[in-house]
Amino acid sequence: MPFNYNQDFRNLDLRQHPELYRVGKGEQGVLLVQPYKAEILPHWRFRTPEVARESSEKIYALFEAYLEANDFVGADMARKFLQMGFTRARRYANHQGGKKYAGPVPDDKKGQSGAHGRAELPRSPEDPQKAEAAAIFKRKWDEAKAHPEYVRQRAEFEARYGK
Repeated sequence: MPFNYNQDFRNLDLRQHPELYRVGKGEQGVLLVQPYKAEILPHWRFRTPEVARESSEKIYALFEAYLEANDFVGADMARKFLQMGFTRARRYANHQGGKKYAGPVPDDKKGQSGAHGRAELPRSPEDPQKAEAAAIFKRKWDEAKAHPEYVRQRAEFEARYGK
């Protein structure tokens, strides 16, 4: 089942209603799903390798705490924040200022997410600080995805509620 963007995320507590959560693909919902967004986002930073290390370790500690509490939705959201740390730091490593696409979305593509209808900007020389920050998040993201308890809880969640 795809991630449902039509839910009332402003008023929906997915800790109380995990049956409404969908894993989706990649980072879907990472900045919507409460109360996890409020719990994890304040710790999400990737400006330098030192900041990324501290951030990824804090988010991974939250990931483990969610697993310990048998809160798969929280663990999956923490995993998504680790993934987003990697992808955003990589974007900044490749594109000075983090801007990957040119210009506004054309009128016929409005309402669509991502780069639809926009040209990708040329890459800047790689920023080694952001590249290392991305590598730090990637290691934690890989560790989270492979964590045996996460794998177990994900399978259980998907069997019970769907993907």
